[in-house]
Amino acid sequence: MKFDRRDLTSSELKHLYEAILRPRLIEEKMLILLRQNKISKWFSGIGQEAIAVGLTEALEKDEYILPMHRNLGVFTSRNMPFERLFAQWQGTMMGYTKGRDRSFHFGTNEHHIVGMISHLGPQNGVADGIALATKLKKEKKVTAVFNGDGGTSEGDFHEAVNVAAVWDLPVIFVIENNGYGLSTPSNEQFRCKSFVDKAIGYGIEGVQVDGNNILEVYSTIKKIAEDIRKNPRPILLECITFRMRGHEEASGTKYVPQELMDTWAKKDPVENYEKFLVVESILDQKEIDTIRKKIKKEIEAGLETAFAETHPEANTETELNDVYAPFTPTITSPSGKTSEKRFIDAISDGLRQSMERHSNLVLMGQDIADYGGVFKITDGFVKQFGKARVRNTPICESAILGAGLGLSIKGMKAMVEMQFADFVSEGITQIVNNLAKAHWRWGQHADVVVRMPTGAGTAAGPFHSQSNEAWFFHTPGLKVVYPSNPYDAKGLLCASFEDPNPVMYFEHKLLYRSIKEMVPDDYYTVEIGKAKLVNEGNDVSIITYGMGVHWAKEILESMPDVQADVLDLRTLLPWDKEAVQQTIKKTNRVLILHEDTLTGGIGAEISAWINEHCFQYLDAPVMRVASLDTAIPFAPTLEQNFLAKGRLKSKLSELLAF
Repeated sequence: MKFDRRDLTSSELKHLYEAILRPRLIEEKMLILLRQNKISKWFSGIGQEAIAVGLTEALEKDEYILPMHRNLGVFTSRNMPFERLFAQWQGTMMGYTKGRDRSFHFGTNEHHIVGMISHLGPQNGVADGIALATKLKKEKKVTAVFNGDGGTSEGDFHEAVNVAAVWDLPVIFVIENNGYGLSTPSNEQFRCKSFVDKAIGYGIEGVQVDGNNILEVYSTIKKIAEDIRKNPRPILLECITFRMRGHEEASGTKYVPQELMDTWAKKDPVENYEKFLVVESILDQKEIDTIRKKIKKEIEAGLETAFAETHPEANTETELNDVYAPFTPTITSPSGKTSEKRFIDAISDGLRQSMERHSNLVLMGQDIADYGGVFKITDGFVKQFGKARVRNTPICESAILGAGLGLSIKGMKAMVEMQFADFVSEGITQIVNNLAKAHWRWGQHADVVVRMPTGAGTAAGPFHSQSNEAWFFHTPGLKVVYPSNPYDAKGLLCASFEDPNPVMYFEHKLLYRSIKEMVPDDYYTVEIGKAKLVNEGNDVSIITYGMGVHWAKEILESMPDVQADVLDLRTLLPWDKEAVQQTIKKTNRVLILHEDTLTGGIGAEISAWINEHCFQYLDAPVMRVASLDTAIPFAPTLEQNFLAKGRLKSKLSELLAF
């Protein structure tokens, strides 16, 4: 291994030695503790330290890095206190996640690090968002995100690299090519000879370095970073290295040929760099011993502090309170003139006024710029706000949702439009594992609104008509909003952008141009989490939302002898339990109606809650009306048979007759 010091001073070379030695000595200690059963698990990066250390030392301290399991050198090079780092691994309160997540699954804005989730690839999209924010703010900063060679097979990796290429984002996509994805060798993961070849397909530059040579890694990244700060664009950096231990210690390395292990043992990044420094008379053995002794002392002190702390005492209230980022809404009451607006106009109006109110809000979605979106909600927005803030995206739902979190990390707001709610399945991991869990895991809010054109009734078939709100209703950390009328549509949308938590905002496509009412022209908000009584009566309570509100009112018009409360939930997560209880106390009979399919729908949860908490007020069983447990058919006759509306009247009569 040849080392080229270039113009580095002896002091800088010594600093790099300490930096690469620090994670190695920590790892050696962790392996001892693992054998002593004092820690539960360990993912070793021994043999790969030069990559994490070289990159982190080459970047500026306030440039974000998104590391993986084997990148301990990122954390140590950012001077994280050992006691907090070790406590994180132990799952105690002194760590960065209050014991809620493991090892390197955490972030810290103080140190400009965003840790991984187990799905590996989604962090690339988050890196795109951070880089986009730095570019919009003209900060001239670089973002770096790590990938293993196996993780590059994931769609999230491809989406994120493609988005970065199209948007010229200053991201370094680091690929640690260590030959294996857990036990699967590279030739069973991909057919290309090297990852730099893949860069060509994205229209970006690819650079390959010896990942075991810290000076090559350091100098290459320093040069790349300086260049793309001035001329923003992504770079794919392949670091050739080898994992000398198992994927995690329990898995071992029996699947690796011994000759391969022997070959790479001779390329040890720490030993070879140390030998180079001795040969160059930059270090002698006495200095090496002194440095090692100092680091080991720091490690022992950190362990003593970390091990003195026990696992956190569980507190249910604390756990529940941390699901959402703290937020006390200030409701803006409507004032001034009103004008007649369709449902779609109200949404567009609220979106435009939120863009005016929040200069840090960025809109992202397919065809939303010059074209104005497939439903024309953002028509004219580019002229008013510019393409920097109203961004057409590639068809990369996951990467764009991840970018929304990245923007949040940099103090911005994001709206991501799903062209149809059905397509959100392409980005489900980002929503339920990144956006929803970010605050609970490491205190990072996700200021992202996902707009979801939803619902059937337009004969659009099974992939453009789904009501999939229940997918997200089950996910703590999300808020789910579903307005039924223009007034609420605008007010709830504006409120969603004020809330720092991720909001899934459902808007029924059939309502876009079919209903209208008088709506305030000025900005106002409607409180998230509050239901609204839209019809009053004493006979029965119909609890519903979205299109169900209109079905209920229409059916009641055909049943003049029935006087019913119609409660529009408006927000599904969190839903208004107090309002539900009040209407049940009044009427003693309840019917839950929704367009979504019956089994596992939101009505099932509300019904269960009513039976548990309001049973004493009931004069009849809780009944539900929902769509058939099938996919949504295309033919209008079949679609109408599928929908809940056709069964509402008979079910209501059955309930009243009980």
